[in-house]
Amino acid sequence: MEDLTAFVRRAQPEVWRFCASLAGRDEADDLTQETFARALRALPSFRGESSTRTWLLAIARRVVADHVRAEQRRRRRLARLRAQPNVNRTVPGPSAAHALADLVRGLDDDRRDAFVLTQVLGLSYAEAAEVCGCEIGTIRSRVARGRRELLDRLAPAVAEEQHHH
Repeated sequence: MEDLTAFVRRAQPEVWRFCASLAGRDEADDLTQETFARALRALPSFRGESSTRTWLLAIARRVVADHVRAEQRRRRRLARLRAQPNVNRTVPGPSAAHALADLVRGLDDDRRDAFVLTQVLGLSYAEAAEVCGCEIGTIRSRVARGRRELLDRLAPAVAEEQHHH
């Protein structure tokens, strides 16, 4: 049991960062907890064919995907409820870090996962391929396309920001 506690303590910060990068800081605690709960349930079936790190991040990826799907369903229901005329709502402007996190979360799921695993968490392309269950070349192209997409989305915002100053 001591080994398991030490493992969770070591792995928890990285799992939290991954969840926060994919779903947002507000959701990261719950998603990290769910990741470890699922990992504990799946432990008897872990065959050691991959590292515990990539195995755990693959579980976290599925947890986040499940959460995102549930959140999208919830938002669609809310949108239907709010179909009546909208009252003007003011939303405070996000900081640059929040804006960037929103841009990353706005990437297509596969690109977002590959980008966060390699560029935020620092996994190798091989480790990211293992987490995502695809070839290394696929990870490379997803990261490249994600990076291009982020730059394309950032360009108008930067131009707008420079225009105002």
